[in-house]
This record gives sequence, C-alpha cells and structure tokens, in this order.
Amino acid sequence: MMEHGESIGINRVHKLMKDSGLKSQVGYRKPRHKPGPENVVVPNRLNREFDVQKPNYAWVTDITYIRTHEGWLYLAVVVDLFSRRVIGWSMQPRITKDLVLDALLMAVWKRNPVHKMMVHSDQGSQYTSHDWNHFLKFHGLEASMSRRGNCYDNAVAESFFQLLKREQIKRKIYKNRDEARQDIFAYIEMFYNPKRRHSWNNQLSPVEYEKQYEMRLKSI
Repeated sequence: MMEHGESIGINRVHKLMKDSGLKSQVGYRKPRHKPGPENVVVPNRLNREFDVQKPNYAWVTDITYIRTHEGWLYLAVVVDLFSRRVIGWSMQPRITKDLVLDALLMAVWKRNPVHKMMVHSDQGSQYTSHDWNHFLKFHGLEASMSRRGNCYDNAVAESFFQLLKREQIKRKIYKNRDEARQDIFAYIEMFYNPKRRHSWNNQLSPVEYEKQYEMRLKSI
C-alpha cells in the first residue's frame, strides 16, 4: 500500500485481521527454568574458528526445546564442525546434566576420537558442571565455552536448530513427547545427516562429505 501512497494504522490492521480470522505467525515462549550455579567456566578456545579441515578436530554442542501437548521436550546435539554432521543427540523431558552427557557419550561412542580435540558449548549450568568437566577429561577432550550471552560464539549449533525448526517442526505442537522424538530422530538420521545438502559442504550432505574426505585420504 505504501508504494501507492496509502497508509494504514496498526489498529486498523489488527481489526481487519480479526474480522478475517487471521493471526500473525509467532514463536512460542521459552520454558522457564532456574539456572544452576556456575562451577567450571573455561575460555573460548574455539574463538569462532568454524572452518575445520578434518573430522574430530572440534565439536560444538547446545540445547534447544520443543513444545508438545504433554510438556516440553529438550534436545541436546553434538555437531562435528568439519562436516556439520550431528554425531550425538539426546532428548529428555527435563533439562539436566544427563541430557548433555548422553549426547556427548553417543558422539564419543560413534567417533572414538584418538587425538585430543575440542568440545565447544555455552556457559549453561549443564556444561559448567563438574560431571561434564570430568567426562571431558576422562575421554581426552578439551573444553571451550562461548562468552556469556554471545550466541554467535556457537553459531553452528544455533544454525542447526534453526534448520530443524524451520524445515521439520515449523508451527507443530506434537501430541506427546514420543511423537516429537520420532519426528526429530527421522529428521536427523534419515534426512539431515544423509541427504540434506549444505553450501558449506560443496552442496553435499554431511555423510557424503565425510565419505569423499575418506576416499581422498585413501588415494594419497
């Protein structure tokens, strides 16, 4: 309307939308939870160096939430920066230390890193716990943390969650947590990892990108 020299007030827009049964698209509120005390906080060793040239050099991890009619479902993921592949994930009805530890345990079990490597997270209480720190040291992993309140320090994990919600969850509210788990599992393991093409990966999926890397190593 503005390009035709016309204007309209926000109240008029609201009334017209109400009369037509239209609603604006909005997200949903974040679940409330009390932050735990900080225990172990480490420097930002990753320092936004997201361009990684080999697998199992640096992983990033984070937590998001999914709304269901049964209540919130929390999802923790571990992503290998080399290929953007989700190599560990965990879903639970509560945001606890076990949520992030289970995701990291899956990543360690799948990848079995033999050299010391970096695991980057934010400063959430789950990642500053002594249990998290002990797990990292036991498996020869080095911690790195975003600066407080700076989401760009963990932009790759945030980007994955945006894709998940835009491409799969959209405006869904699942009937229960099991329905959400199945849908998210299918997205990660049946679409995102093996099929979804990435400009970062030369338009290859994370799985295919890693396969081509392994083939190049064998040809040397």
